[in-house]
Amino acid sequence: MSEPIHQPPLRQLLKRAAYAVDAVVHKGQNLNRVLAQQPVEGRATVQDICYGSLREYALLAALRDALLSNPLKDSLVAALLVVALRQLRARPDATHTVVNEAVEAAAAIQPWARGLVNGVLRNYLRQADALSAAVIRKESVRWNYPQWWIDKLRIAYPEHWQAALAAGNQHAPMTLRVNQHHGSAAAYLELLRDAGVEATQTGAFALQLTQPVAVAQLLGFASGRVSVQDAGAQLAAPLLDLHDGQRVLDACAAPGGKTGHILETADVALTALDSDMARLERVRENLDRLQLKATLACGDAAQPDTWWDGQPFDRILADVPCSASGVVRRHPDIKWLRRPDDIAHFAAQQAAMLPALWRCLAHGGKLLYATCSIFPEENQRQVDAFLDRHDDASQLDLEGEWINPGQLLPDEQHDGFFYALLAKN
Repeated sequence: MSEPIHQPPLRQLLKRAAYAVDAVVHKGQNLNRVLAQQPVEGRATVQDICYGSLREYALLAALRDALLSNPLKDSLVAALLVVALRQLRARPDATHTVVNEAVEAAAAIQPWARGLVNGVLRNYLRQADALSAAVIRKESVRWNYPQWWIDKLRIAYPEHWQAALAAGNQHAPMTLRVNQHHGSAAAYLELLRDAGVEATQTGAFALQLTQPVAVAQLLGFASGRVSVQDAGAQLAAPLLDLHDGQRVLDACAAPGGKTGHILETADVALTALDSDMARLERVRENLDRLQLKATLACGDAAQPDTWWDGQPFDRILADVPCSASGVVRRHPDIKWLRRPDDIAHFAAQQAAMLPALWRCLAHGGKLLYATCSIFPEENQRQVDAFLDRHDDASQLDLEGEWINPGQLLPDEQHDGFFYALLAKN
């Protein structure tokens, strides 16, 4: 969506961004939900400020703290300093304006903070290089991740952890999935180029745009010709080995990207399951845009008796709840919302869900276990534990290039994902 014509003053945008960052870092709230509650006017700019602030939060907070004589007790003023420092770093051509507008935002939040914000920001401008060099000596500040996150990746991927951390701090590419019912990716690529939109083909039906564009600018988006979907997520449907006439379950289907891709790949009888009725409505909206049909069911994947009719499925996509550690560049708040013990919580959910869904799979059928996580506890270790308990299950080899079997780490073409294809003997 393009930014509305009437853009609020920067002081209002900084204040709104401070409220959002404070809600994430100090109150544990989801950034998208916080932003959705804000006025539409200026929301895109506020989102940009928040994303930038959270990508570099460890560095910005360290700079702030180094400039303060005493720790700030007011979390909202502390968050305002973070977003203001981010703007100073992002807009070196407008430092005077940023400082003045941040001071006015401080006055609206806490009148006493006006002088403090002015002094901190002006001191930063005088000492920026020396301060930055000093604070990045700390590893968590240098990488802009919690230390426990860095430690886990270093152990899991001794040769790739640095690249994975760096990729997670970048802007995510905008990737399209071309609906094969409407023609080839190569044909749509030519249409994009004719319209002046640069892109490259990165998969059978994947096109990566050089620069993101509004979906309204994409020819045929409203009629289902293309969808926006990460290239890594586009691997799920092909890995399922789909054939016409199969009975297929998409568990944890919302928001419906993989649901639509399954139906674009083969003429199957698909049930899309999700535990949240509101999220299931998003699946319906996506399918309506794609002009595709599925049976929608609201229920808990770990409790099939509440929604399953007893007829086995030939294929199951188990896209299970996870830490979402592989998609932090699209959701930078995740880095600061997650805690170390959250991983065990997600692993427990997955350990309950996988055997429950296994009951629903036909003999000779295949289940694709999928996460958008890069933590082994949620991925191959989860699968290994399942295989130890189920003699009728075997893990099949996957074609393609993987860091570890089935594991993708984020890079310039895709987010981080894990896939394991299990066959029922």
